[in-house]
Amino acid sequence: MAKKIKVLIADDHQVVRDGLSAILQTKDDIMVVGEARDGVEAVEKTRQLQPDVVLMDISMPRLNGVEATRRIKEQFPDVRVVVLTMYEEEEYIFDLVKTGVSGYLLKNSDSALIVKAIRAAAKGESFLHPTVAGKILTEFTNMAENRGKKPAKGKADLTEREQGVLQQIAEGKTNKEIGNQLSISEKTVKNHVRNIFHKLDVFDRTQAAIQAIRRGIIRLDMNK
Repeated sequence: MAKKIKVLIADDHQVVRDGLSAILQTKDDIMVVGEARDGVEAVEKTRQLQPDVVLMDISMPRLNGVEATRRIKEQFPDVRVVVLTMYEEEEYIFDLVKTGVSGYLLKNSDSALIVKAIRAAAKGESFLHPTVAGKILTEFTNMAENRGKKPAKGKADLTEREQGVLQQIAEGKTNKEIGNQLSISEKTVKNHVRNIFHKLDVFDRTQAAIQAIRRGIIRLDMNK
């Protein structure tokens, strides 16, 4: 029997925690091991329960999700964090990129996306919602403009196939889904991903997607 993905839900609203728990408990491969009402409790329960994935809210009392995520990644680097965010909280997203989170979801995402992000995180992959990607791009663009510079451009010597794989990564596809879409094996996809990381000088899928957007290598449909 396959090992279940242990999930800790961190949100200061009981109704949200109950709703997420009810959704996740219906999945055979996911097990909710605990809930946290604030960032301090999220860190403490991560230590106690050793979840595979923490589903993290941003706006919480005592300690917000950004700082809680930073502490979790420092103390428990193998624990994956998937962040739930709202449109008005884009000022936090740039900080979260640097903490090494595995997923970015909007709170109006449907349950299928939440489950997909958790499964991707557990496999060491990332899920970047297109709307969130757009907000990250806007943040980078504003920073560049404030410095009097234009956003970086260039294809980074990526092959046409690697650009196709990168497009799929930015759309939140798993290696298996990318392989099916491009009619190549999952092992071949992994090799392409490794080459993309090297050429873009990044260490994870989220950073790769952000770099691709910044350089104009790919475009995302913000209406998705």
